[in-house]
Amino acid sequence: MPRIGIGLPAAVPGTDYSSVGHWAAESERRGFHSLGVIDRLVYDNLDPLVALAAAAARTERIELLTTVLNAGYRANPVVLAKQIDSVERLSAGRLTVGLGMGGWPEDYAASDVPTAGRGAAFEAALATMRDVWRGDVVGASGPIPALPPGRPALLLAGLVPAGFARAAALSDGWVAPSFGLRTLETGVAAVRREWTRVGRAGRPRIVAERYFCLGPGAAETADAYVAHYYGAAYLPQIRPDVITDTGHLHEEIDRLGKAGADDLVLFPCSGAPEQVGLLADALDEKRENDEKREDEKREKEGAR
Repeated sequence: MPRIGIGLPAAVPGTDYSSVGHWAAESERRGFHSLGVIDRLVYDNLDPLVALAAAAARTERIELLTTVLNAGYRANPVVLAKQIDSVERLSAGRLTVGLGMGGWPEDYAASDVPTAGRGAAFEAALATMRDVWRGDVVGASGPIPALPPGRPALLLAGLVPAGFARAAALSDGWVAPSFGLRTLETGVAAVRREWTRVGRAGRPRIVAERYFCLGPGAAETADAYVAHYYGAAYLPQIRPDVITDTGHLHEEIDRLGKAGADDLVLFPCSGAPEQVGLLADALDEKRENDEKREDEKREKEGAR
């Protein structure tokens, strides 16, 4: 079973965003492994790093995770690195940064950043950010203090061969998109191939995402949110993987784990605070069912 994280409701329009800290604290109390955030610019959402800073202030142990922070239109990598550095320090070393280029044309247009040459610009920006985190960027009063080696933890997104190669060579693993089992399987195989090709030890960390909503009216709430966020053109791709009942949740966890996901981050379609408890209860039910099946399996094997 993959490690299970929950998304903050920082990109759910209509949410009382002042409740993000409470959501984070309750998620930690209920045992989630991570708190995730997604990123848009021209949309009704909180900035991901600001949302994680609020979560850091209300938690002590839970991992903080961007899946993903769009670096492509954030044109000053030193500023971005300092912001990431700040959340890493505020959280006492709990930040894992998932970075992507960003796929929403209106976000690039609003930032006056060209989309041409994004790959090369992204790699150059990442190199500069690492300089900041190593303490190699020096001002009149000295360098920006270095973070410990390997901090913050870093993951990359991407759905083309160059993106898979970049994730394997330049980060700790890959963030998969929020739809399509075949997309996950293909990406896992590609990133692992590239990981081996460049001679890295161990295996890349694979983070998968899904949207969820549980309780009364869950399907209608999920449909409305996903249609609003992605638009009608993407709805047919996204909607089949949106989880709106516990049976689907249990099945999807098993499917994604078998496909190679080390982590699954479940992003809410509703900012209602009871969603944290509903999801935690459904996960507790799955763990109990899995333990019961394992006990029955051992009993049968022992009787042979």
